[in-house]
Amino acid sequence: MSISKTIKPATYVCSNCGVSANTWSGRCAQCGEWNTLELRLNDPQASTSISRLQTETLSASKQTGDKRILSGLKSVDLVFGGGIVEGSVSLISGEPGMGKSTLLLQLAGAVAKTNSVLYVSGEESMHQLSTRAKRLDVNEEKLNVASSNSTDAIAAEIQTAKNKLVIVDSIQTLRCEQIGATAGSTTQVTNSCALLTAAAKQSNTALIIVGHVTKDGSIAGPKLLEHTVDAVLSLEGDPSAGLKLLRVSKNRYGSTNETAIFEMHSRGLIPVANPSALLLAERQVSDGSVVLAAMEGSRPILVEVQALVNPTSYGYPKRAASGLDLGRLNLLIAMLERRTKLSLGDKDVYLNIVGGIKISEPAADLAVVMAIASAAKAKQLKDNAVVFGEVGLSGEVRHVPAIDKRIAEAKQLGFEYAIGPKPLNAKSNPFLQSVRDVRSALNSYLS
Repeated sequence: MSISKTIKPATYVCSNCGVSANTWSGRCAQCGEWNTLELRLNDPQASTSISRLQTETLSASKQTGDKRILSGLKSVDLVFGGGIVEGSVSLISGEPGMGKSTLLLQLAGAVAKTNSVLYVSGEESMHQLSTRAKRLDVNEEKLNVASSNSTDAIAAEIQTAKNKLVIVDSIQTLRCEQIGATAGSTTQVTNSCALLTAAAKQSNTALIIVGHVTKDGSIAGPKLLEHTVDAVLSLEGDPSAGLKLLRVSKNRYGSTNETAIFEMHSRGLIPVANPSALLLAERQVSDGSVVLAAMEGSRPILVEVQALVNPTSYGYPKRAASGLDLGRLNLLIAMLERRTKLSLGDKDVYLNIVGGIKISEPAADLAVVMAIASAAKAKQLKDNAVVFGEVGLSGEVRHVPAIDKRIAEAKQLGFEYAIGPKPLNAKSNPFLQSVRDVRSALNSYLS
């Protein structure tokens, strides 16, 4: 059965009593409840009989490995878990101007060298796609493109199984013909995603869907959208400059600990082989500057943490952070005032993670604290060191994962030692200067 035949005229069903109606109304005529009528798609040809489940034991089930599509873009394949799995559905999101369409057109062009690929845009015309493909040096002869907002037409094309990979940009621009709601509404997004997913699974076609984001950075639309797909990725960074990071938060076919790092050029997004060297290339050693050994997925990255502390000109001190959660910054400032002799109650504190990088791991705590203390006391961090470690509310420095990887990255870039927590194992590393709490760290390296 083709996918287009499964979509029939819609009705409205009351979520309270289950009665159906042909048109929507604010109140259910049967039970009298308000705002309970929900849009449902009908299939009049569906049989009322229910077939029994076909079950088997795990040992008897076929153990066939997931076939993957390799793009040739090693960093992207790594994020997907070793390539894009056939029949999988992935959702990628990011702020406007981040480079989602650019990255996916590059990906489509790379996969099209060995497989049939369809790129469908609901936001751009064919001329715009062709212009961008020429700029990115994508072979236009091997890549199939289309401009459409019809979910039904796209699903029917996926159902033909002529393409190994289909990219849809974006889900918020699509409409199911039988639904009267506007494109981008919760109803349209939910039903469009369900229809495309069903077509991809039935035809064993890999599908990548682009999703918009809201003002707070979360994926626009119902949370059901993220639950339905097999992988959820996000492209993050500074839209105007700096590095772009492709992260995966959900992956049914691989790890969620991988991150691809890119830099935007005129030829598109170019993978960065050594992001640490790039981020530290223009660093000027001064008070308030500390190098953090962070982890982006499974790879270490060194990034500069800058702090600026000034007497406040207002009735209350101002705190601002770029690249770090503001709540975490306020918590660390409160800990500093309580556990050390620093007085920041009448000071404005500004913090910046250089390069547009966003740091969310607790291992950044010690670097942030030492940068603030360095700026407040106008004292530079001694020698050439990197810093990492989680800080508790009592001022203790706690263990963080991947210490060996952080140290190896620091050694490779010529740093002399690292300041951090004592490893949990018995082995000691002379490169690591262990500290037990924040007070001892400040007294030893900022005195």
